[in-house]
Amino acid sequence: MGPKAKKIILIIVLAFFVYAVFTSPDKAADIVSNIWGVLVDGFNAILEFFGSLLNR
Repeated sequence: MGPKAKKIILIIVLAFFVYAVFTSPDKAADIVSNIWGVLVDGFNAILEFFGSLLNR
């Protein structure tokens, strides 16, 4: 995929995000909150894995 295609996809994703925020800010905030929660849970699971691996 070329750099021009990546730029077009990025613009489309950003436009959709702006549209979602303006049409339904509550749902957009819930989605961002859920994504953040998944990222934090995944990071904590990785830390726990390496912590238990090093404590053996």
